[in-house]
Amino acid sequence: MFQTLYSYFWWERLWLPANLTWADLEDRDGRVYAKASDLYITLPLAFLFLVVRHLFETYVATPLAGLLNVKEKVRLKATPNAVLEKFYAATSKHPKQADVEVLSKKSGCTVRQVERWFRRRRNQDRPSLLKKFREASWRFTFYLIAFIAGMAVIVDKPWFYDLREVWKGYPIQSMLPSQYWYYMIELSFYWSLLFSIASDVKRKDFKEQIIHHVATIILISFSWFANYIRAGTLIMALHDSSDYLLESAKMFNYAGWRNTCNNIFIVFAAVFIITRLVILPFWIMHCTVFYPLDLYPAFFGYYFFNFMMVVLQSLHIFWAYLIIRMAQKFITGKVVEDERSDREETDNSEEEEEVAKNGPLSNGHPVLNNNHRKTD
Repeated sequence: MFQTLYSYFWWERLWLPANLTWADLEDRDGRVYAKASDLYITLPLAFLFLVVRHLFETYVATPLAGLLNVKEKVRLKATPNAVLEKFYAATSKHPKQADVEVLSKKSGCTVRQVERWFRRRRNQDRPSLLKKFREASWRFTFYLIAFIAGMAVIVDKPWFYDLREVWKGYPIQSMLPSQYWYYMIELSFYWSLLFSIASDVKRKDFKEQIIHHVATIILISFSWFANYIRAGTLIMALHDSSDYLLESAKMFNYAGWRNTCNNIFIVFAAVFIITRLVILPFWIMHCTVFYPLDLYPAFFGYYFFNFMMVVLQSLHIFWAYLIIRMAQKFITGKVVEDERSDREETDNSEEEEEVAKNGPLSNGHPVLNNNHRKTD
């Protein structure tokens, strides 16, 4: 049964145009072609990435956070309460008003104390500022290096300037060592992101992030199997061109450098929209949808590759919507925040205590003598 499934999976008509077989892609005359077995190395490389990430975050990102004065916000811990903890863990982190009243009677606390306990307990589970900074630093470093390396791989190739060259001679297109390592490193990195997603900072687009990582892994892997390497390198470099800008904006945001963060964010928004909503659909996807049909009839691999491109483009449209919302806030003078982030909740009782001690509040923070608000 396994052999039958294996045979169906690697049936040439699924992966290659008509009248071509895997024998046409066997190494010969010094020309090397992509093979599915090449991708086995990406799994151990993914775990190596996790080790390198841990070392980077410990010995590079953490000292850098200290230099940039990234400070943790002091969080008040919820007092131990078995009744409330059981409800928090097993039922809901956001109890309804009826639940709050029932929990108040069971725990012997007032309704206000129960509400305060849940606010503090939720804040305890939120990732620390240092964790966010370390994660953004790691991704910034990888995306920047990957973008520079990717451009070095493709900038001297004819298909970088003429997209019809992407399909010239397809699929009998040999592979260069630089293309091999570019693919292996990119795919390994996305495997590492998928492996660590449960422990990374969770944002509101958590499900979309999982879909993105899975779609990216499938797209990179399939493009390797079907020898869509030229198109694949263009797509990967295009994505890396804006990602490092977003991560650097996050780093400066966590460090409290608001103006620098806002300026980088505007550059990121412009690059993201140009690359993901203009170049990708109107140049790259046009290249993958129309140009191959000039050479051979459509086959399953053609449809599958472009379907995954549509999935990826749909996610880009979703994220572009969030980016435009943030850009509008920036233009109107509001502080730019990550629309995907889960904001920390304020304890109202603490605010009232601060009013008594320090005077009136502005948006939940004491008004300082220099007429500037304290920022989180």
